[in-house]
Amino acid sequence: MKNEPKINLVEALKSLVQDKNVEDSIVTSALKDALISAARKYLQINKKIDVDIDTETDEIRVFLRVEVVDDYPDYDAEMTAEEVEVMDESYMLVQEAQEFNEDAQPGDLLEMEVPVSAFGRQAIQTAKQFLIQRIRTAERDKIYETYRSRIGTMINGEVVRIENKNLIVSIGRQTEAVLPAKEQIAKERFHQGSSVKAVIADVTDSTKGGAQVILSRANGDFLKELFRQEVPEIYEGTVEMKGVSRDPGFRAKIAVYSRDERIDPVGSCVGMKGARVQAIVRELANERIDIVHWNPDLETYVRRSLAPANIVKFVEVSGTRRIVLVVADEDLAQAIGRNGQNVRLASQLVGRDLDVFGEKEWSEKDEETKEKILTPRANEYRQMNQANDRKLQLDELFTKDNTEEQPIEEDGVSMEDSEA
Repeated sequence: MKNEPKINLVEALKSLVQDKNVEDSIVTSALKDALISAARKYLQINKKIDVDIDTETDEIRVFLRVEVVDDYPDYDAEMTAEEVEVMDESYMLVQEAQEFNEDAQPGDLLEMEVPVSAFGRQAIQTAKQFLIQRIRTAERDKIYETYRSRIGTMINGEVVRIENKNLIVSIGRQTEAVLPAKEQIAKERFHQGSSVKAVIADVTDSTKGGAQVILSRANGDFLKELFRQEVPEIYEGTVEMKGVSRDPGFRAKIAVYSRDERIDPVGSCVGMKGARVQAIVRELANERIDIVHWNPDLETYVRRSLAPANIVKFVEVSGTRRIVLVVADEDLAQAIGRNGQNVRLASQLVGRDLDVFGEKEWSEKDEETKEKILTPRANEYRQMNQANDRKLQLDELFTKDNTEEQPIEEDGVSMEDSEA
């Protein structure tokens, strides 16, 4: 009967950590710390408590183990308050020790088994709370470490529930991720039990909320991963993706380049009779995808990003990221796209601000208006100045690092040595 409550307490604590996705050593350490906390609360002392676990029988015993002293020993002055407190836990004054063993004398090792069966309800509850917190911390750390390095990679999961339009997705053993509403494709509808494919967009960590894996089907990485999975040439590295821009669920542009001149990068992505790109389009709720052949020459790249529109004039605004384009009137609507979608995606793809005008509209402007359009704007001047300031700071730092006084050597002899 004496051991029955002890077994029940241990089982009660162990039941809290069953099937937790953490290592056994972490569970054992947390279990020990929980019992130490409960024992100290039961004894109402902050002294050294040892927990002995028999791995064969799974029996757990708790002991108070301290050295009996007349006075606490002197400590090194360089020790911190925390270090002193830890050392103090190993000692007990003789008067206090005799409350546990009336025969205790200075120099004795006081060892006393703490009757777990006598732990009060409050002490047991404290142990449970302590254990739960430790396991949660361990789980949070493991999730963070496991998925942080996988940001940008594809993952498959199953929708377990929906909270305020956010999908809670099971992505592994007792690991749930969230697919926020803003990271979903608007035209899609998922239900509990639906399979879902997404990329890991981020992994956040907070003491209050724990580690959280954030998924996305709306960012550029998701489109990149779909092409990487569908196109062997991209997976193998022969064809490289140079840029992606998306209006999720509606339209996207992707720029590709082949390291092997014998391989057509655009044709590789399209596939036989469009099979490869169509498989991706279906995954993206019929999102239209423009595949652009990347070119290191900016003008060529811009022209291809807006093809088949005929660009009759290309002018880079000096010192800015803006480019003024004049297109044939019959191509103007196509170049701009519905609500400016096409030119916006092209701008994102090439990394430039594109100002598009029709031939007739441009020809009707007077020279002063044209000059004003081709002159940097006020905000562009500020950006230019900020960029120049950063460049100057970097140049000064680099110059300082490389112009520190060094002994000048002539014919293998230091000038400092010769002056001496």
